[in-house]
Amino acid sequence: MNSESSRRNFLAAGLALPALASASRTSEQSPGQPAPKPNSPPAFQYQTLGKTGLKVTRLGFGCMITSDGSVIQRAADMGITYFDTARGYSGGNNERMVGAALKGRRNQITLSTKSHTNTKQEALADIDKSLSELGTDHVDIWYLHGKTTPAEVTDDLIEAQQIAKKAGKTRFAGVSTHQGQKELLPWLAKNPHVDVILTAYNFTMEPFMNDVIAEAAKAGKGIVCMKVMAGGTRGRGATAAINEKLHRDGVLTSALKWVLRNPLVNTTIPSMTDMDQLDSNLQAMSQAFGPTDERLLAMHLEHIAPFYCRLCGECAGQCRQGLPVQDVLRFGTYAEGYGQFALGRERYLQLAPEHVSAKCANCPGCTVECPYGVKVAREMARAQELFA
Repeated sequence: MNSESSRRNFLAAGLALPALASASRTSEQSPGQPAPKPNSPPAFQYQTLGKTGLKVTRLGFGCMITSDGSVIQRAADMGITYFDTARGYSGGNNERMVGAALKGRRNQITLSTKSHTNTKQEALADIDKSLSELGTDHVDIWYLHGKTTPAEVTDDLIEAQQIAKKAGKTRFAGVSTHQGQKELLPWLAKNPHVDVILTAYNFTMEPFMNDVIAEAAKAGKGIVCMKVMAGGTRGRGATAAINEKLHRDGVLTSALKWVLRNPLVNTTIPSMTDMDQLDSNLQAMSQAFGPTDERLLAMHLEHIAPFYCRLCGECAGQCRQGLPVQDVLRFGTYAEGYGQFALGRERYLQLAPEHVSAKCANCPGCTVECPYGVKVAREMARAQELFA
């Protein structure tokens, strides 16, 4: 596929989101509601998370890279009700910090965590450890984390979730996915044991995402979206003037507003590390997506195209060394998009030993072609230089 043609087609189809444009407000928000003033308190939007009955704010809090518990405390004080962490974040330290920050608020919030293991025994050990670190006797949603295909959502893992539900350790069972949604989301939609789906979803992704999300929502699944900022902002690939404009005009706010305009998205979990990010995201929940936002995202998409992996899956199996290209590029984004080098390196070193030691520089020529123009060989080599 020609990358330039693909990019133009995406901008026409993906950013427009024609099927959802007329339904961009929730039932709790009046269509005639005026745009809020810049310094006015945020107007909260709420939705019920599928058939769970859990009413959550459409702006949730992804705690993965948060190190300052006071940001989480202030978010809860201001009215955010959904908070997400995972057993593997910071070796368990993230759960401990989240639990401390939300102590005394447990009955006012919806709390989720995740397990990335692949066996029933390890998963059940994870949920027990998570509850201990979080300082609670239950979570509201427990996700099987980072699944890509239906085969990875094994009967044993489903059984572990059902055991935890019956024991009162989790109220609902979920599955999270970064990639492979075209096959996985319809399968999850039909699975009676899955209550909530946590999926990557942002303005860079293929338009089919709208269809698979709609199918899952119709089946009564709760829809939670992550990676909504499309990798944050990156300095490489754009002039200083363009970067300054993107930051000044609030491109990340535009990215969040793009996701929130889909009425089938129940809540989102953008990462927030400081009070300024929290305030910006709260304002985004109050504002409609408009032409200025669309122009900003189009500009941003052009400048991140050589770096940002959209997790489309087209590169699967193309690498002659068998490297998990999408994973490596995602870890690079953690380091250079989110400014989280330690997290990116931690994830990279969890790859198979032969993948950690591989060097793209040793290949006679890269066999991977990205339909969206990512310079795969360069970005893979950069990640290897950063992490190995």
